[in-house]
Amino acid sequence: MTDDTATRRLLDAWRGEVQARAQYEILAQRMRDPRRADIIRQIAQAEAHHRERVEKRLQELGVRIPSPDSARLSPLQRLQAQLAPISVVISRMEAAEQSEIDDRYHRPTGDPATDEVLSSIRVEEQGHSRSLDELQAAHATEAKPSGVQSHLDRILRRETWHRTGTGWISGAIYGANDGLAAVFGIVAGVSGATGGSSFVLTAGLSGAVASGLSMATGAFLAARSEAEVAAANVERERREVEENPEEEKEELSLFYQLKGIDAETATMLAEKVARDPQAMVNAQVSEELGGAEGGADPVQSAAAAGISTLIGAMVPVIPFFFL
Repeated sequence: MTDDTATRRLLDAWRGEVQARAQYEILAQRMRDPRRADIIRQIAQAEAHHRERVEKRLQELGVRIPSPDSARLSPLQRLQAQLAPISVVISRMEAAEQSEIDDRYHRPTGDPATDEVLSSIRVEEQGHSRSLDELQAAHATEAKPSGVQSHLDRILRRETWHRTGTGWISGAIYGANDGLAAVFGIVAGVSGATGGSSFVLTAGLSGAVASGLSMATGAFLAARSEAEVAAANVERERREVEENPEEEKEELSLFYQLKGIDAETATMLAEKVARDPQAMVNAQVSEELGGAEGGADPVQSAAAAGISTLIGAMVPVIPFFFL
C-alpha cells in the first residue's frame, strides 16, 4: 500500500513537472524582455531537473516511466498559456507552484526515500514561487528594482526585529482576551449556581491558573515547532547544496537576476558565493525561504502568553475578593 501511494504521488509529480515545463517554455517565448525570458527558461530547466529526480526514484521502485506525450498540455491549457495576459499566466503558474508546495510535495507517502525526494523538490518549488512573485511584480511595474531598494531589503532582512521582535505581542493580546472570556464564563456560571459563595473565588482562581498554564504551554510548543521546521528546512537546503551544487548556483543566479542584476554579473556572484558552502546555504535559505529565522523565542512566547492570560483571567475574579 505504501509503495502504491508513493508510486501514485511520484507519477502525479512527474506529470506536473512535464506540464509545468511546457507552460514555462510557452511563457518564455511570449516575453519581450530577453532577461525575463531567460529567467523563465531557467525555471523551466529546473522543472526538467525535478522530473529527472522523480524518474530516478520511479526507476528505483521498478515503475515504468510513461511517455512525455501522455502528459501533454490540453488544448485549453495551451491556448491559455499562448493567449491569456502574461500577468494572468504568471499568477496561475504561481498558484500552481503554491499548490504543489502545500499539497503534492508536502503530504507524506509513507516511503521515506520518496518523501525525501519530494521534500527536496518542495524546497526548490518554494524558490520558484518566490521567483514568480517577484517576476509578477516586475512585470506589473515594468521597472527594475532600484539599487537603493535592493540594499534596503537586504538591511531589513538582517535586522530581524523588524519582523519578529514584536511576535510575542499578538500572543499576549490573544492570551489576555482568552483568559478574560474563559474565566468570566466560569465565574458567571458558578456565581449563578451558588449565589456568590466562596466557590466562585475558588473556581475563578483555578480557571485563571489553568488558562495561563494552557496558553503558556501552547505558545511554547508552537514557537518551538516553528523553530524546528526552520532548522529542518536549513538542513534540507544544505543537502541540496551538497548534492546538486550546479543546480543551486543556477537558482541563486536566477534570484539575483530578479533583483535587477544582469545575467553575467549574477552568475559571477553566484560562483563567488558557491566557493563557501556555508555562505551558499545561507544565501539559498535567504532567497528561497525568506530567511532561517524560526519565529519568536519559545520561552518569551510562553511567558508573554501565560502571564497575559493570567492577568486577563483575574479581572472577573478580583471583585469576589471583596465579597
